Amino acid sequence: MDIITAVKGFKDILPQETGKWQYIEGIAREIFTAFGFREIRVPILEKTDLFRRSIGEATDIVEKEMYTFSDRGDEYLTLRPEATASIVRSYLEHAMHATDPVAKLFTIGPMFRRERPQKGRYRQFHQINVELIGLEDPRTDAEIIIMLIQFLERVKLSQLKLQINSLGCTACRPAFKKALTDFLRGKEAGLCEDCRRRIRTNPLRIFDCKDIGCAEIIEGAPRLLTFLCQSCEDHFTKVKEALDTFFIPYEINTKMVRGLDYYAKTTFEVVTEHLGAQNAVVGGGRYDGLVKDLGGPDVPGIGFAIGCERLISLSPLKYADFLVHPHLFIAALGNEAQKLAFKISNRLRIQGVQTEIDYAGKSLKSQMKRADKLHCRYTLILGEQEIMANKAELRNMHNAKQESIDLDTLEDTILNIVKGR
Repeated sequence: MDIITAVKGFKDILPQETGKWQYIEGIAREIFTAFGFREIRVPILEKTDLFRRSIGEATDIVEKEMYTFSDRGDEYLTLRPEATASIVRSYLEHAMHATDPVAKLFTIGPMFRRERPQKGRYRQFHQINVELIGLEDPRTDAEIIIMLIQFLERVKLSQLKLQINSLGCTACRPAFKKALTDFLRGKEAGLCEDCRRRIRTNPLRIFDCKDIGCAEIIEGAPRLLTFLCQSCEDHFTKVKEALDTFFIPYEINTKMVRGLDYYAKTTFEVVTEHLGAQNAVVGGGRYDGLVKDLGGPDVPGIGFAIGCERLISLSPLKYADFLVHPHLFIAALGNEAQKLAFKISNRLRIQGVQTEIDYAGKSLKSQMKRADKLHCRYTLILGEQEIMANKAELRNMHNAKQESIDLDTLEDTILNIVKGR
């Protein structure tokens, strides 16, 4: 009978890999907490209308990529394709704005999109999401970028570029959309099928198309930065000034748009040349109208999402550096020794000593091979003769030195050696 394999685009994260994941997630929690953010955990399953209203009906995510189904109650549900909408939904449902006008939140977990699997991109993928709701000061835009750069530096990423842009607001974007649509009129034949449709539904998304023909046409299109109202222009200027204060290099990418309808004003990405066309490691921006669109008060917000798979693949940190090896292996010979080994091992585990024992009753040679294979630091040799003498032999597996220790004080002795007391 054939074994059942994972669903295409879904990937196991194996034990030899999880140490690196946990380390990077730990750095995220440490840095974000220092900047005043608190962790929130939201469901992976939401009502489909949440994403239709927030992300936008005309986006590729809603039209093509969401895992949506009808449950037994004929309610449409969706595996979350991104986290911002879920966090804002929770923010409103639990009236967080009533207790504190500013919410600084982050979450780490899986997202789901049915798109073509490729290097560093899966149908179940993981994101680190950060959201700051309730402040519109442009310095907060720079603040979360500063925090982001600090995090990327701590996980040893290099050769990265920060790109920024402004997408304007509801006051200045309509004029740009009209100018863009006028520019594209008559050029439809050179556009891909998706972009021909986007002219009617969401023309800004054409800037994000990777088709060569579309890219050549859009090269001569008007840019949104030249259509900014005074308020948006002032906001963008202050963001750049705040970044300059911390000497954070950036480049303005006038063609950068975000794939979700709720973005406005500041938008940013951190990109690398190592991932081909889909080169963004981090993407984010301001979404000042999203909370209101989802039925809440008119409060601003800004956030970003980091793709964990891409981050893990780019980080030079090695999986081997985070493998956890047992402190101690107890090689027990004989029934009485095995009974004592079972008692000692679990008492030591309770006190934080990672201990392994053999339950198969194998020879000493086999058990020593097992201890060596597990890369144990020490092996405790315990047999009937040792029990009779009230002793056990403790071998250092790195230098093969061996010493006798009393059974009466065995636990304290091992704790002192292993824990460095």
